[in-house]
Formats: sequence, C-alpha cells, structure tokens
Amino acid sequence: MNYNYSLIPFYAVIVSLVGAILILISSRKPNLREFWTISAAIIKFILVFSLVPEFLKGNSVECEIISIASGVSLAFRVDGLGLFFAIVASGLWILTSFYSIGYMRGLSEHKQTRYFASFAIALSATMGVAFAANLVTFVFFYEILTISTYPLVIHKETPEAISAGRKYLAYTLSAGVILIIAIAWIFVLTGNVEFNANGILKGVNISSAQLTILFILLIIGTGVKAAIIPLHSWLPTAMVAPTPVSALLHAVAVVKAGVFGVLRIVVYVMGFDLLKTSGLWIILATFSAATIVIASLIAFSQDNLKKRLAYSTIAHLSYIILGASLLNGTALLGGILHLAAHATLKITLFFVAGAIYVKTHIENISELDGIGYQMPLTMGAFAIGALGLAGIPPLNGFISKFILINGTLSSAHSAIVLIYLLSGLLNAGYFFPIVYRAFFIKSERFTKIREVSLFMLIPILITAGLSLLLGLFPDLLFNLFHIAQNVSSEIGKSIIVDVNKISGAGL
Repeated sequence: MNYNYSLIPFYAVIVSLVGAILILISSRKPNLREFWTISAAIIKFILVFSLVPEFLKGNSVECEIISIASGVSLAFRVDGLGLFFAIVASGLWILTSFYSIGYMRGLSEHKQTRYFASFAIALSATMGVAFAANLVTFVFFYEILTISTYPLVIHKETPEAISAGRKYLAYTLSAGVILIIAIAWIFVLTGNVEFNANGILKGVNISSAQLTILFILLIIGTGVKAAIIPLHSWLPTAMVAPTPVSALLHAVAVVKAGVFGVLRIVVYVMGFDLLKTSGLWIILATFSAATIVIASLIAFSQDNLKKRLAYSTIAHLSYIILGASLLNGTALLGGILHLAAHATLKITLFFVAGAIYVKTHIENISELDGIGYQMPLTMGAFAIGALGLAGIPPLNGFISKFILINGTLSSAHSAIVLIYLLSGLLNAGYFFPIVYRAFFIKSERFTKIREVSLFMLIPILITAGLSLLLGLFPDLLFNLFHIAQNVSSEIGKSIIVDVNKISGAGL
C-alpha cells in the first residue's frame, strides 16, 4: 500500500464537529437544525467514500495533525480495516439521522438539540477511531466517543436513565484508563505506537508474564465497549436510552468501535505471529466463544425487546472477535464482513423496536401478538433482520457466517464450528417467536395503528433492503467485500473465496 498526504480523513472527522456547532446555534429552528444533521452525515459519507477508488488501486492517504512528542502524534492513516469501518458507520449515520428526526418528532422528545449535537460529535469520534494511525490517536477519539454518548444514554433524565449513564461511564472510562496504561507501557517498550500490519510488539524483548499482562490490559481496555462477558453488563442497562441511541450504540459507533479496537489489538499491535507463538490467542478465543453461547442463552429470558436485542449484539460481536482470534486470514475476513452484516441487520431490528414504541409505547415481546397485521412493512423488515442474524441465505449474515465457518474449518481448531452452528440455532430460537407472534397470533389489541412516518419507515426498509442486497451481491455499491479481502490478504494467507458461489445469486 502506497500512502500519500491528504487531509480528507481529517475533513471526514471534522465535518460533524462543525455540524454539531451549527446544530447548537440553530436550537430555536428545528428544521434548520435537522438540515445541518443530514448535511453533515451526507458530506461525511461522500468524503469517506471518495477514499475507496484510490485504495482499491493500492494507494491510500495519511496526514499528521499535531506532533505531541518524538514518536507520538495525532495522525490519520486510511488502511483497509479503518476504511471498511468508516464506510459502514458513516453510511448508516445518514439513515439513523433521518430515522431520529421521525422518532424525536413522533414522541415530541425534549432536548432535541442536545441529542442531535451529541450524535454528531459521536460520529466525529467514530471517524477518528477508524482512521487513527496510532494508538494515541485511537485512544484520544475512543474517549471522546465515550463522553459524547453519555448525554444520549441519559437522554430521558429519569432515575433509571441517570443510573444507566453512571454505569456506562464507570465501565467505559475505567476501561479507557486501563487502555492508556497499556499504551504507555508499549511506548516505553518500543518507542513506537504506530499501527503495523505485523504488530507493534513483534520482535520486542519482553517476558512471557509481562506480555500476558499487557495483552490482558489491552483486551480489557477495548473489550468493555465490545461487551465481552463479563465486561458486558453496561450494555443491556443502557437500553433505557431512546431507540436511535440504541441503534448508535449497537450498529454504528460504540460497540462497533470496541470490536474494531479488539481487531486493532489482535492484528496491528500484537500480530498473528506473536499471538500464535505465545498461545495468548486461547484466552481471547475462550472468552469470545463463551460470550457467544452465554449471551445467546440469556437473550431467551428477556421479554423486553431492546434487551433481547442487546444480548444478541453481545453474542454477535464475539463472532467477530472469535474469528480474529483464530489467527487465520479467512476467519478474519468473515469477522470483518460480519461487522457490516451485523450493523445492517441489527440496526434494522432496533429501528423496528423504535417504530413499535412510537406507535404503541409497547416494549415487551409478550405484548406484540398480531402487530404484523397493522404494521406489515415494519414487521416484515424485522423478519429479514431475524433471518439474517440466524444466518439464513440469501442475507448478508449468511455470507459472513459461511466465511467464518470456512476459516474455522481451515484452522487447527475446527471444533469451534460447533459454536457458530449452535449460535445460529439459538438466534432462530429467540428471534423467530417474535415474528410468529406478530404475524400468526391474532389479537384485538392492535386495530387502529398504522405504519410509522416515512422519516422512520424508509430507513427501516433501506437497511433491510441493504441486508438482502449485500447478501446477494456482497461487493455491490461499496466494495466492502473487496476491501475486507485486501485486509485479510495483507495480514495472513487466506483461502480464496469465490463470493459468487456462496452468495444468494449463486444458490
């Protein structure tokens, strides 16, 4: 990869910060405030997507913003993993922005200006995380993401929301401190914090005990946001936030930044070779495999729809982490693709949960009998999201799971395939009854409700449609499959995957 100087990554970060300022200035003019929200989201996506053609030609960009000390700077670099994450996050922010307008208007929510400004800052931080060239830049924006999402978690300002916000900060800020300690330690050992495809710590003289402690610190620092059990409990608690915030937490920014951070640690800090020779990958594989099973089982007991979705997210994030921990290029490819698949599928499900709440104020699954007759498009989209997360073709969740299983079988640990297969069955077990209730159990309760406003309905249909389209044609529109393959081939030899044979188009 050839890197050239360009300020485009910086502009992609800064545009929503400017948007946040304009949103605050326009607090008394709701239409103008929402115009700035949508404009910032669209401009951000255009800037991010403009980086794709050159990347696919083998050229990319980097820029240094501030030199802090020798070997330490705030700098951006666009590599394949960061570009992949940035495309997913910035693209879905556009849809979430439109959805948020409909949601906030539909419920006549208070403090909408604070909500939209915080949202914009959170997406700015997400782009900073995606394009960070080094660990210092990464942790700087990682912590901004934590602080900017706190007002969103406590948006309702009820005692329950305030308590959830405190728990959120206690977990995430503590993790941030641990991450900073680990980064300082790495700098002392190497004098370097730049991400490296071979791993920053490759060849560093460090004892086995020290390496183990450092790895654990790094995984705790990123694993809290990635909701690895037992670091997960803040996430279900945070579901007290408005539904668009839940969508942000799960599909666009916070937990995705966490799992992205784990990938950075595994691939670009530790490196495959070091993790393999040290045996430390076993720690991560064990905890992520356990998280998949335990979170899936807990999901069954949740009657609150958003909490069931939250435990589903906890499980699916560990799909990605488990794939990376196998130190296999193909499993890594499947994990990266699942980052996008889970994003489109889970944001669809959260959008649906919000639509149900706006129309009915119902939050519990046991009260949804017959709602599909009144909201067929909304619940049809939910069915698509449920099928995709269960790994049913031709949705994008099938593609990512197929490649994850393919990579697992090609490793020396093929028994882990059973975890993925069991999880697929558990997904079906806790999602399909919701669809059954909606469409096959009639109730007199829902007779006068209709679909939500177009501001909310269109994003729901688009995200469901994207999940289907990217299942049929994985490289269509955004070149996500190609970008992910570039990452996996750069890091480790992977099995050649003919996506046309496993996509819905070839079934």
